[in-house]
Amino acid sequence: MVDVKGRWAFITGAARGIGYRAAIFMAKHGCNLILQGRTAAHCEKVVAEAKALGVQAYAVGAEFSDLAQVEKMLADIDALGITVDIVLNNAGIQVAYRTEYLTTPASDYEESFKINTIAPMMITYHFLSKMKETGFGRIVNTTSGIRLEPEQAGYSASKAALDKVTMDLASKFNGTDICINITDPGWCRTDLGGSHAPNDPDSAIPGVVVGAFIDDKKSGRNLAACNFYGMTLEEAVIKAENEIPVYTGSIGL
Repeated sequence: MVDVKGRWAFITGAARGIGYRAAIFMAKHGCNLILQGRTAAHCEKVVAEAKALGVQAYAVGAEFSDLAQVEKMLADIDALGITVDIVLNNAGIQVAYRTEYLTTPASDYEESFKINTIAPMMITYHFLSKMKETGFGRIVNTTSGIRLEPEQAGYSASKAALDKVTMDLASKFNGTDICINITDPGWCRTDLGGSHAPNDPDSAIPGVVVGAFIDDKKSGRNLAACNFYGMTLEEAVIKAENEIPVYTGSIGL
């Protein structure tokens, strides 16, 4: 299992919900943090909590619907002179639930793809280039298990696209110490999931972060949080490495 103590993780959507929990979990394991919110001020609370746990932490701000802000955020992170070892792309948006789904506007797709697909892939490509230089990296992109719901077409399509490009990219790094995977937190009671979701957001831990700790040089897994519910981190890593299959491009995986 990877020891993340002293390493640096970049976590998006860290001001609340699943991203917040991932940030605190990583801090408790000694990992330094760069935390993204729509504004840096949104992450002040979690930065303070992380520092109280004995790690270094910085906040950065970017509205992911504005890709120019994403580019500036990445430049601001580079200016810190920090080697980012781990990326947890957690931020996302569910733009609408369309009961009258045959009238779904094009804007649902435009907004969803910018925030849920393009921005996380800009981040992935940016840090992956640097990870290739150091020979180490962990990238975990957050997906969704939504199926058969045209009412959420913009959201589900953008997440399906993120799955596809992430898993195809992962195939290029399988067998190296740069591990690229996806995770599905499940339907949780967060601002995105809503108050009627069946799962407490705490149930997403350790599943959404296990991809940062695996150490078997395999990429292309869906590390869905439901597979690790109630486990310790050590148990979750063992299960991930021994039981979760690697994507091969075959239908059904």
